[in-house]
Amino acid sequence: MIEILELAVRGVPTGCVFALLAVGLVLTYKTSGVFNLAFGAQAYVSAVVFYEVRKEHEWPLLPAALLAIVVIGPLLGLLLDRVLFRHLRTSGSVAKLVTSLGLLVAIPELVRLAFGSESKKNPPPLWYVERTDQWLWPEGSRFVLDAGQVTTILATLVVVAGLGVLFRSTALGLRMRAVVESPRMVELNGINAERVSMVSWMLSSFLAGLSGVLLAPLFASLSPFDFFTLLVAALAATAFGRLSSIPLTLLGGILLGVLQAILAGKLPTDSILANGLRPALPFVVLFALLLFWPGLRSARDAADPLAGVDPPPPPAAASIRTRFLTVGTRAFAVTVSAIGLLLGWFVLDSFWLGLVTSGVILGVIMLSITVITGMGGMISLCQATFAAIGAFTTARVVDSLGMSVIVAIFVGAVVAAAVGGLLALPVLRLEGVYLALATLAFALMFQSVMVPLDWVSGGTTPLRVPRPVIGPVDLAENRAFFVLAAALLALAGALVYVVKRGTTGRFLDALRGSEYAAASVGISATRAKVIAFSLSAGIAGLGGGLLACFYGAANYDQSFNFFYGLVWVVLVVTAGARSVQAAVISGLGFFLIPEFLQRLFEIPGRYVADHPDLPAAVEAVLRTIKPEYSLGVAFILFGFGALTYAKHPEGIIEVQTRAALRKVMGALDRTDRSQPTPATDDARPPDEDPAAPATDDDARRPAPVRTGGAGVP
Repeated sequence: MIEILELAVRGVPTGCVFALLAVGLVLTYKTSGVFNLAFGAQAYVSAVVFYEVRKEHEWPLLPAALLAIVVIGPLLGLLLDRVLFRHLRTSGSVAKLVTSLGLLVAIPELVRLAFGSESKKNPPPLWYVERTDQWLWPEGSRFVLDAGQVTTILATLVVVAGLGVLFRSTALGLRMRAVVESPRMVELNGINAERVSMVSWMLSSFLAGLSGVLLAPLFASLSPFDFFTLLVAALAATAFGRLSSIPLTLLGGILLGVLQAILAGKLPTDSILANGLRPALPFVVLFALLLFWPGLRSARDAADPLAGVDPPPPPAAASIRTRFLTVGTRAFAVTVSAIGLLLGWFVLDSFWLGLVTSGVILGVIMLSITVITGMGGMISLCQATFAAIGAFTTARVVDSLGMSVIVAIFVGAVVAAAVGGLLALPVLRLEGVYLALATLAFALMFQSVMVPLDWVSGGTTPLRVPRPVIGPVDLAENRAFFVLAAALLALAGALVYVVKRGTTGRFLDALRGSEYAAASVGISATRAKVIAFSLSAGIAGLGGGLLACFYGAANYDQSFNFFYGLVWVVLVVTAGARSVQAAVISGLGFFLIPEFLQRLFEIPGRYVADHPDLPAAVEAVLRTIKPEYSLGVAFILFGFGALTYAKHPEGIIEVQTRAALRKVMGALDRTDRSQPTPATDDARPPDEDPAAPATDDDARRPAPVRTGGAGVP
């Protein structure tokens, strides 16, 4: 019993780490309506600033902490509110979630560009002493509490107490919550919603900075992925508090830390259960809470009572174009596809052909996001996981059964579709941000529990996948494989188009408008969404198997890491989640844009080498542009592209297509109006003789009204 008690107390500091992050998330959600998945990225900014001034420039502790936490943190929150989130206050939860995903992708890369990509090892702590003695536990105990743990516990308690007073006893706390419900109604009551929102974001960003500086010493080096993974683990505490209660969130974080410490101390270190369950425990708990914790399954996002005054969304481009333009658009798409095939077969070298083929295959996976988000109106953050399931199944079926690779790829798609359907049954009771969190928890559980198993992924050695042979055609040659990838992309695109225009697509359209209205006419929301989830997972599995076949191995870390799945969602929703061509363009852009940027960033270096007489200042500026920054800049562009989602939820491609169509149709309309029309002598019917004498009937007719003459009003 004493041993369990010691383990439990040892888990309290870790639980406070979870609680501190979770309380920050709850604060942001309660005061802005944004479930800020970029909270960890904001914490990373302050942690890096503290590292630079404290360790690299040897500032004293207090000035370094004030700069990183009190100055940089709130300034970042002020910037995010003024530039971005004040325009999202009346937007839906999906728009806010997608925007935070874009920031999650972009902010760490901006920090790396500003402070360098070198490893930042042994982050300094936010305290002066290294350890405390055993002053919180009986003499001779095996438990020792160090100063970092004491600081984290005290900071967490102070934050929770302060926020409790803010929301329960101050007018500012009440106004913060009111602005989230309806900023327009708050303004009708004479309250400045802009100012309240600004204070909310500065406060939450201050808390992010405090969390980042406190948590940095837990890691051997600073990495944004560590902060995000720890943040996702803290989501279990936010779910325990139902995303609203700060005391319950604190309790949930501490209970999670205690449970994790007890499992770590009691489970055998060499068992599969310990190696799989212990790191995945926060994600398992999050998934279970989202499904079974009272109040979350039926939770809905708050709706603005004045949302009905918003103008309707603009019509889809396909609905305003004429039949002539529709035929022309389809002919143009076929022509572009044919030109692409010809370029791939005859022009591109092996390097560029490999990039284009990878983009074409990724376009298949991107189509799964078109189905689940564009058609189904749901945000799924586990599409990379479904692609990995398809890849692993393909590899295992070929290796164990000796099945044809082409057949195995489709078997992998079927298995992924089955897993997607099974996952859909419990998670589809959730909505909005809760559904997104459940799929993210599933992706992290799969990564922590299933991927390390030899019988799933091959463990440390990725499973090999050979290239297929179709009759006399050996697809080991890249050009032949490019044709196969293009054919499967066309097949998947046609399937998505047929489903979109068919009964299931129309049912999903109705459900996106109003589930209650759809149910009143006999549409089953569960059936339609399960079909969408299964079809989406199957398409992702098809692309995953094809990608593993092209690369020769089902490598999870290089191809199907859950973070890649987040970037894919950002790309597709930015381009246009309902558009098949947007998915294809997103897949190609994921591989081609970083390469184009790298070639562009090589130009300054070559220019400096060719011009040794350049001024020193110019040379210094040109040398700061390095080719290795290309991937980071590409991710920054991807992330900031998602910021357009709130203004244009239909996607950039749809917006540009609609604008181009209106210009073309306007030009055609002006051309039609400029054509001369046959003139008539007067208002008489054409069968009357203009020279005939007037009759009594003619005299009784009212004179025609003429406008535009001199002296006529």
